[in-house]
Amino acid sequence: MSTTTPQLSTAAFATLLLIACMMGANHVAARIAFDHGVDVATAVTFRSGVTALVVGGLLLAYRVPVRLTARHRKALPLIGVLVAVQSLCLYSAVARLPVALALLAFNTYPLWTAFWARVLYRHRPDAAVLRAMPVMLLGLGLALDVLGAASGLGAGAHWSAIGAGVAFAMAAAATFGLALVLTQHEAGALDGRVRTFSTMALVGVLALAGTATQGGLHLPSAPAGWWGLMGLTALYGTAFTLMFTVLPRLGVVGNSAIMNVEPIFALVLAWAILGQAVAPIQVAGGLMVVGTVMWLGLRKR
Repeated sequence: MSTTTPQLSTAAFATLLLIACMMGANHVAARIAFDHGVDVATAVTFRSGVTALVVGGLLLAYRVPVRLTARHRKALPLIGVLVAVQSLCLYSAVARLPVALALLAFNTYPLWTAFWARVLYRHRPDAAVLRAMPVMLLGLGLALDVLGAASGLGAGAHWSAIGAGVAFAMAAAATFGLALVLTQHEAGALDGRVRTFSTMALVGVLALAGTATQGGLHLPSAPAGWWGLMGLTALYGTAFTLMFTVLPRLGVVGNSAIMNVEPIFALVLAWAILGQAVAPIQVAGGLMVVGTVMWLGLRKR
């Protein structure tokens, strides 16, 4: 039986690129919201809450049966907590770094996925992952300008400026990798819409609880902030809706790696809208990371 990745139709390929663009635009909108009074917990509350309502509506509309085993009931809360941590960490990185760099650091999550699968389930990583690891790390080093050469600040001053943001992005990658491994092994047989509703609902509740510890929701202080908050919510919710309604009908299974071009879209949008620019060597490093992740996802198995 063939195990190669099926060829994509034009409609499927275009839909994947559209989702990647919307996810990149979601983070640019988030940065606009953060620059105008919104805090990370508030953004995650709106984004996850609205997405949970949309996916919940799909469950009702399609009359999707919800049958949870004891294993599912144990795994889903843990997955929800991990995705909540990932969401908070990634938005915290976006608030501190150029958007594209935050997403590039987060895009190392395939390495974390291989690590957690090895630690928890004794799965040996594919030879392709081991070959890709140094290339991806080299590309990330160039993108982040680890020596501070492109910034002209020197390593010490450069890392004092970006260190916290990079730490948040890497924490997001680590927790997302763990969430993916647990989802595959503990809840893989569950309908994707049910998993998404459970996860987004729990993330929304946890983020709302987080806002309570910070004096409540921090709403935008200017019209641009409202546009950013509404934009990140609409873009994220629409992208997720497409992933779980349109993509399965287009036969995209196995080709989701194409969506890893998200940092490239974010780089262009952040330059055009936010005025964020990075040095050519950083762009080259970013292309190395994105290309490597796409190669891992699209390779024949």
